[in-house]
Amino acid sequence: MTPRCQDYCQFLIITQTNYTQTYFADHHHHPAFSHDAINRYLNEDNITPSAAWSIIKGNITQHPNACVVFDDSVSDKRYSQPFQSDYFLPLSN
Repeated sequence: MTPRCQDYCQFLIITQTNYTQTYFADHHHHPAFSHDAINRYLNEDNITPSAAWSIIKGNITQHPNACVVFDDSVSDKRYSQPFQSDYFLPLSN
C-alpha cells in the first residue's frame, strides 16, 4: 500500500502541531508509510486544490464569513542551514 491523496489530506486535517512527512510516517497505522514513501508520493502526485477540497469539504462547517487557507510555507528549522532564495514573492498587492 502506498500513500494516497486521501491519506495525506486526512493527516493534514487531524494533526494539530506537526505536519512533517516523518511525523506522518511515524503515526500512520500502515507500516509501508515511511518518510521516503510519502516523499515519493508528494513529489510524483500533484494534489490540486479541487481534489483536496472534494476530500475535506465534508469535514468543514461552511460559513459565509469564513475561508480555508492551504499554506505551503516551511516551518522554522532551527538547526538547518540557511539557503539563498532564487526569487521573492510579494506579500501584498
